[in-house]
Amino acid sequence: MAFGFVIERFSLFLTLLRLQVESSARHLFSLTVGVVLILVGSAVAIASSLAFRRFVTELPRQDVPSGTWAWLGPGINITVALIGIVLATYLVVSGL
Repeated sequence: MAFGFVIERFSLFLTLLRLQVESSARHLFSLTVGVVLILVGSAVAIASSLAFRRFVTELPRQDVPSGTWAWLGPGINITVALIGIVLATYLVVSGL
């Protein structure tokens, strides 16, 4: 997800270095690639959270140590995925 954000903003950085106006085709390409990478990262985070939750629920009770916070990892992962989706939405709205 971070790599997608860097790609999307890197064209802006190159434009500032060259001190010239960026072509709309180049900006659209970096915006598209960046947003796609962010959304792929969000989808992977959600899928891995669901897979982990399914794995933990299928374990026998005696194999799960008491006092563990099995919800914490997937919770953070889902939060990061939602932040990625919000970031992708912001980039699309501000980039068009």
